[in-house]
Amino acid sequence: MPEHTQSGHSRDDDPVFRRRRQVERWTLLANRVGYLVLALAVVLFVIAFAVGFSATMATLVIVCLVVSFALLAPSIVLGYAVKAADREDAERGL
Repeated sequence: MPEHTQSGHSRDDDPVFRRRRQVERWTLLANRVGYLVLALAVVLFVIAFAVGFSATMATLVIVCLVVSFALLAPSIVLGYAVKAADREDAERGL
């Protein structure tokens, strides 16, 4: 059953609500991929530490860290923004 706003419109018809859900889905995906790449960087670092560092291993670890941070920084901020907007809507009864 679709949620309704105070004006009686379905939340599914609200473009802001749809866009917010879309941003929420993308931030969840970016979080998952970002943390996965961060875990890969840790695993690569441990392997490099055990086997011996090479230029290739160091480059892989750094690339994984950069990709992870590039995904996680905006996704965490946008995730908090979506939650704050949802909370504000709930407080206003929308």
